[in-house]
Amino acid sequence: MRFRQTSRSPHQLLAYLLLGAVATLASDTAIRAEANPSRTLTVSQAIDLALAQNRSLKLAQLSVDDSRHKKEIARSSYYPQLSNHSALLHVTEVEGVDIPAGAFGSSAATGPIPGQKLFLSQGTFTSYQSITSLNQPTTQLLKVHEANRAATADINTARVKLTQAEDEVALKARQLYYNILIVQLEKDAAAEEVAAGEVKFQESTDDVTRGHSLEVVALESHAALLDARQTVLTQTLQLHDLTLSLNDLLGLPLNTELHLEPDDKEQPLTPPSREECLHIAEANNPDLLAARQSVIKAKASLASAKDAYIPDVTAFAHYDYQSGISFFVHNFGAFGVTFSYDLFDGGRRNAQIQDARTILAQAELSLQKLEDEVTVQVETAYDKVQQLQQMVGVAKESLDVRVEASRLSDRQFEQNAALASARAEARAKSASARASLLEANLGLSLAQEDLKRTIGQMPK
Repeated sequence: MRFRQTSRSPHQLLAYLLLGAVATLASDTAIRAEANPSRTLTVSQAIDLALAQNRSLKLAQLSVDDSRHKKEIARSSYYPQLSNHSALLHVTEVEGVDIPAGAFGSSAATGPIPGQKLFLSQGTFTSYQSITSLNQPTTQLLKVHEANRAATADINTARVKLTQAEDEVALKARQLYYNILIVQLEKDAAAEEVAAGEVKFQESTDDVTRGHSLEVVALESHAALLDARQTVLTQTLQLHDLTLSLNDLLGLPLNTELHLEPDDKEQPLTPPSREECLHIAEANNPDLLAARQSVIKAKASLASAKDAYIPDVTAFAHYDYQSGISFFVHNFGAFGVTFSYDLFDGGRRNAQIQDARTILAQAELSLQKLEDEVTVQVETAYDKVQQLQQMVGVAKESLDVRVEASRLSDRQFEQNAALASARAEARAKSASARASLLEANLGLSLAQEDLKRTIGQMPK
C-alpha cells in the first residue's frame, strides 16, 4: 500500500493561516459584540428610557396600585353585606311530649281519647338550616367615610411620591449623562497633557544630554508626565463607574457600551422670577403636597376616633329555610335592627382620640417646617443658577483666550519661534478650557433642572 503525499506551496500555507486568523478574529468580534451590547443615546432619549424602565419607578407605581386597591376595600363598607350561613346538625337525643291514654277525656262512642299512649317528638335527630341575610350599617357609615378619606389621602401621597421619584430619576439621568460627557472631555484633555508632557520630557532629556540644562529639569518633566498619565487612568476609572451607574438607572445591562451624543439643539432655560418660583413651589412641591395629605389623613383618623363613641346600629333582613326544627315552618323571613355599644372599654377610646390629636399636631408642625425648608431650597437653587450663569460667561472668555493662545503658539512653532512642547501645552490648555466650558454649561443646565424639580416641575 502506498500513501500519496501532497505538497503545498508556502503561499498556500500562508493563505490558510491568514484565512484562519480572519475567521478567528471575526468570531471573537461577534462574541464581544453579543456580550457587550452598545447603545447610542441623546439626553432626552436617556431620560425617556429611565422613566420607562427604572425599577424604582415601577415599585412606586405598584405602591400607587396598592393604595388604590385599599381604597376600594374601604369603599366596599358603604354597601349592604349579603351573606349566607348554613348548618347541618345531628343530635343524639331529642325531647318529646308523652300523652297518656284518655288524657283528653272519654267518649261513649269512641272510648278514651287518645285510645292509647302517644309520644310526640320535638324535631328530628338531624336538622338543616340555611340563613341568607342582608345587613346595612347606618351609624357606622360615619367611620366608613373617614376611613375612605384616609385611603384617598394615601392614594394622593403615593401619586405624589411617584411624581417625586420620576423627577429624581429624570434629574439623576441628566446628571449622570452630563458627568459622562464632562469626564470624557476631561480625559481627552488629560491625553493632550500626556502628549505635551512626552514632548517636553523628550526636550528636557535632550537638553540634559547636550548639557544645556540640569538633570532636575528632566526629572520634573518626567514627574509631570507621570501625573498626567495618572490623571488619564483616574478619568478612565471614573468614566467606567459613571457608565455602570447610568446603565443601572436606565434599566440596561450593566455591560452596555453607551455612546452619548451632546444635545446641541438644547437651549438654556429661562427660569421664572424668584417670586414666581416661590409661588409655584408652594402649590406644587412634592414634599409639601405629601405633607398636606398627611394632615388630611390625620384629621380623618381623629374624626374616626371620635365616631367610636357613636353606637353601632345595623338594619338587617334575612330569609331562612329549615328542616327538622320544631315549631318553625320550612321557609320564613325576618327583619329588624341591631344595636351595639361598648359601655366600658378601660379608657381605650379616649386614648385613641388623644393619640390622633398628637399625630395631627405632628403632621401640621411638619407641614410648617417643610414650608420654610422649601423656601430655603428655592432661594438656594435660584442663587446657584444665577452664579452658574456668570461662570458660563467667564468660561467662554477663558476658552476664547486659550484658543487664541493655541493659534499663536502654532504660528510661532511654524516660524521656529517656539518649541514643540509649548505648542503641545497650549493645545492641552485649550482642550482643558473647552472641558471647563462644557462643565459650566452642563452645571448650569443641572442647576436649572434642579430648580424645576424643587418647584414641582418635571426636570426634562
